[in-house]
Amino acid sequence: MPTRDSSSRDVEELVLLWAARRSGVLDAVLDTAGTPAEAAEAADVTEEAAAVVVESLADLGFVRDVGGEYEITNRALGFLAKRDVRSIGRLPHALDLLDLWSDLPETMATGETPELPEDWTRNRLGAHAATDDAAVRARVTAAVRERPNAERVADLLGASGTYATEFAARGFETTLVDDGACVEAVEPMVRHRGVRTVAADVPGELGLDSGSFGLAFAADATSRLDPAENRALFDAAFDALEPGGTLVIVDVLRDGSPESVGARVRALGVGRGDAYPEATYREWLEDAGFAGVACKSVPGDARTAVIAHRPERAVD
Repeated sequence: MPTRDSSSRDVEELVLLWAARRSGVLDAVLDTAGTPAEAAEAADVTEEAAAVVVESLADLGFVRDVGGEYEITNRALGFLAKRDVRSIGRLPHALDLLDLWSDLPETMATGETPELPEDWTRNRLGAHAATDDAAVRARVTAAVRERPNAERVADLLGASGTYATEFAARGFETTLVDDGACVEAVEPMVRHRGVRTVAADVPGELGLDSGSFGLAFAADATSRLDPAENRALFDAAFDALEPGGTLVIVDVLRDGSPESVGARVRALGVGRGDAYPEATYREWLEDAGFAGVACKSVPGDARTAVIAHRPERAVD
């Protein structure tokens, strides 16, 4: 399993990989081209350019020279293996975002939502699965602290299941909810780890029994949604929670931090979502019927936990 790659990536490395993928050189090397000359012919680029790219890929550890021909290493498998999202890693999704950002001036001018790259869903799930283990534990701990006596947990828009499996490992009866494409990709991997999956028309429909969960959790989900979608998600979460149940949202809030700026730029490129301020979360949650809305820092993390409770009894 190659690519839980936590190393920092320079702009030059990302641009090299992006250009290699977009030009076709990367596909050529991953497929049949064993030399820069063969890659140049397959991708219709100059031999000089192909040599720089292929040799630099070797320097970065994505390919290696074996008897005068280049072969891929485990580090490059994320560009090939899409079936198990845990094998994909962060890089393919980072390149997808770079694809979108390269078209950002046009997106900004037209206001139209851009077409997402071909493997967007699988690559996004791969990046999600590569979330740092310490961050996963910290965010789950922040949620459990708010509702330690919950028996059932709903991981809303749970993506790769990295949070759902952590909840299950702690003894909670856990259900992951996401759209059909996500659930199809991850269900075989999370099923044997005690996680039930539900494919639904998220975010407005969760496919969950009303009043059946003590804790609902959503990490890095609300910043990917537009305001109307978040309102729909909170309405559905309220319905899924039992009276006295708790919703914990872990995400980047609009607070002027570098993480906030990053979330906003990402959303601008994708054409969906934003980093929202605390006051906006409070308004949406209270409109959905939640009470006791509060924001707390997640220890050791750049994320904020937004906590809201379904009242024990209906409020007139």
